[in-house]
Amino acid sequence: MKSAKAFVLPLIVPLLFLLLWHVMAQVVRNDIILPDIPMVWDIMVSPHEDLISMGTLPANTLISLARVFAGYLVAVVLAVPLGIVMGYRPDVNTALSTFLGLFRSIPPLAWVPLVLAWFGMLSLADVFSVPIGPAYPYFHNIKISMIFIIFIGGFYPVLTSAIHGVGLVPQTLTDAARVLGANQMDIFRKVLLPYAAPSIINGLRIGLGVSWMCLVSAEMLPGSLSGVGYLITHAYTVGRTDVVIAGMISIGLVGAVMDRIFRLYEDRKFVWKRLTK
Repeated sequence: MKSAKAFVLPLIVPLLFLLLWHVMAQVVRNDIILPDIPMVWDIMVSPHEDLISMGTLPANTLISLARVFAGYLVAVVLAVPLGIVMGYRPDVNTALSTFLGLFRSIPPLAWVPLVLAWFGMLSLADVFSVPIGPAYPYFHNIKISMIFIIFIGGFYPVLTSAIHGVGLVPQTLTDAARVLGANQMDIFRKVLLPYAAPSIINGLRIGLGVSWMCLVSAEMLPGSLSGVGYLITHAYTVGRTDVVIAGMISIGLVGAVMDRIFRLYEDRKFVWKRLTK
């Protein structure tokens, strides 16, 4: 009984939403305003279909994933070490928190004029001098300006969670480690990092979600001719609302899958954290 309830209960709201969508589409009867479910479904189940001469939906989604992971990787590489140091050293936190806080509330989209002035159409192909060949289009489609916008979106959630995680380490644990003969490096590796790891992983999950949400903004920048965000924008200009909704569903599904992977990892690796509550 409980297993059946656990399976059925999460389906109720989505099914009601689909029913409402179908009813409203029949009332509106205008595919540009609100296409019916079968129109969008046909796109989702036809992965090889060329959409508005911009390639297939999976191909555009993969390009978007490459852009997001490029910006997200830069955010993680910078934010995790910096957050750990700021959480571990109060003097460093005091020195940097005000400065970093000035930029925290600036929306990623507000950086667009400066980013275009700084980087223009520069791409990873230009940075790494990728020769013309099979790999060139993939690197050329990842602009530095896009990476920067996605990086800004993911940086602060990861940074804040790392600072918070290290700051939560009880003083009694570090004192006990010192009494047992641990040096500063031992405390850092064997006490601080393991205790802060759940918070850091949670920040990585949130940061990836925010980076993925910045995708559409990044792909609206000049020089973007592919990606699911650009596909949505271009589909709107030609009145293909069914493609717009299919692109939105793709973004939502990919985001949900990535979030689920992080949750499964947290549940498996940090079960001890729940038991200590």
